[in-house]
Amino acid sequence: MVAFAMQLDVPTVARSLQLGVLARLATAVVLGAAIGMERELHGKQAGLRTHTLIALGAALLTVMSIAIPTPYVIAYHVGDVSRIASNIATGVGFLGAGVILHSRGRIIGLTTAATIWVVAAIGVAAGAGEYVAAVGATLLVLVVLVPLRWWERRAARSHVLETARRRAGRHVLGPEEGRIPGAD
Repeated sequence: MVAFAMQLDVPTVARSLQLGVLARLATAVVLGAAIGMERELHGKQAGLRTHTLIALGAALLTVMSIAIPTPYVIAYHVGDVSRIASNIATGVGFLGAGVILHSRGRIIGLTTAATIWVVAAIGVAAGAGEYVAAVGATLLVLVVLVPLRWWERRAARSHVLETARRRAGRHVLGPEEGRIPGAD
């Protein structure tokens, strides 16, 4: 019993519990949740749970695609780990297509579909242990979603104001000068 207790050092315990795998999965969950929370706060079709589960699923498939073929590659010199990642991209593309809607001449859900697709890619990166790529991509996605939304809305308001001025052929009050006709 004492000899057994002496053999249990931290690296051995970490290896047996596969803490590295759990860290990869936890990273995918946190990063997917960060993007999902942004979508949830803006009332989009796919929110916190959806984005989190997509990232987790992609990470788990990636971890398994690395772990499962190893004995077969060694024994038979066959196997291609990249096949799982390419199939994740394809499968999630179909999932993303499900949130795109065409209604009253407008197409909605494209950004949500894109975030679903990129969250899967972030999950693949986390599952492969590429933490810098996964975190960096998450930060870039959040930059695209948050500051660019503000800039896009500001540009759209400016465009509405300019269009109203041209149509009226006269001075129309801007946001700093008062109410914009038709901008409600």
